[in-house]
Amino acid sequence: MHQTLVLRNGRVVDPSQGIDRIDDVLVRDGLVVAIGPAETGTDETIDATGLIVAPGLVDMHVHLREPGREEDETIETGTRAALAGGFTSVACIPNTEPPIDTQATVEFIHQKAMRADTCNVFVVGCVSRNREGKELADIGQLVEAGAVAFSDDGAPVYDAELMRRALEYCGMFDKPILAHEEVLELSRGGVMNEGLVSLMLGLAGMPAAAEDVMIGRDTVLAESTGGRLHVMHVSTAGGVGLVRMAKARGVRVTAEACPHHFTLTDETLRGFDSNYKMSPPLRTAADVEAIIAGIVDGTIDCIATDHAPHSPEKKMLELDRAPFGIIGLETAVGLSVTRLVATGRISWPRLIEAMSTLPSRILGINRGTLRPGSVADITLIDPERSWQVDAKSFCSKSVNSPFDRWTLRGRAVATIVAGRVKYRLT
Repeated sequence: MHQTLVLRNGRVVDPSQGIDRIDDVLVRDGLVVAIGPAETGTDETIDATGLIVAPGLVDMHVHLREPGREEDETIETGTRAALAGGFTSVACIPNTEPPIDTQATVEFIHQKAMRADTCNVFVVGCVSRNREGKELADIGQLVEAGAVAFSDDGAPVYDAELMRRALEYCGMFDKPILAHEEVLELSRGGVMNEGLVSLMLGLAGMPAAAEDVMIGRDTVLAESTGGRLHVMHVSTAGGVGLVRMAKARGVRVTAEACPHHFTLTDETLRGFDSNYKMSPPLRTAADVEAIIAGIVDGTIDCIATDHAPHSPEKKMLELDRAPFGIIGLETAVGLSVTRLVATGRISWPRLIEAMSTLPSRILGINRGTLRPGSVADITLIDPERSWQVDAKSFCSKSVNSPFDRWTLRGRAVATIVAGRVKYRLT
């Protein structure tokens, strides 16, 4: 029995094909069949009038916490949050307990994701064994198990020789290294951006140089090895400039920015609210503007959330003891539309490119397109819907969002995975 779904009369935005027009999308048996006037008599029809019909959104930087920290998030709750945010695919970061550095752990995550039956979960493996930065993980075995990229996120790959060998080795499999860029001696003990605000508040600072120096090191190593470097959560103007210069030299480097880093500044820490504590930290208005400029000109390829759930009792600690990180899956679309599209800084095709097409390309996964024959992962977005963030109603197990009670514009209203509607906004 052929199952057919038609999305009628939506604004189809697919940067992979250069499409931006009002049209129908026909789906059969989990695959996109055609973009164009669709037949009648289908099993299901969705009226997409007034909606953006986009390739399913892909978040390449998500902490699902399982295994080991299920009090913060599980694969099931995290992927449900992803669906509610419009994401059909997520890449999970390996700083779990134990870390994702064996075939067995990769297979465990695949099995849990299959059981959850929500969105696609792609696994990022550890660069170093046990994320200790001392010796390489079994990269080849992890690739065989299905790892799409490698990262020690939560910490940098600190040993330059290890990073050099990792770039060379991952390059053999054409896999990127997703790098958390931080010089620990410069940032150690810091709780926020080092600057005027930290000085006034009497809080230990994390200087922009801690990020910039490591980005400089890793772009040079990527250049010398020919390996693929992806710079995670860029937060500084200097970092944007270093990535821009590396790209101009032909280095195989890509980069991502998070909604909180192009929306908030270190001024928000004046209230000592730990929901504004993250790593890398919120920086200055000049850094925010540089990140937006980087998204506009393509220096920063994609938008990722760095979804980092922490249970309320952990975030309720004093600012210097509370963990770094915020949740982001369910607010990413609204923040990106409100901050970037509604203000005229970028177009809808550029936003979909940054949240679907390019993350898919960087990870080497067969997603991020509505090309006929491709998997029918599709996100429907209401570009004009105004809504108020209510963290307590989120699908995520945690509520550590600095955007609670914010009014945002633009929201995912339906998320379709392999032709099946997995989420509808009621």
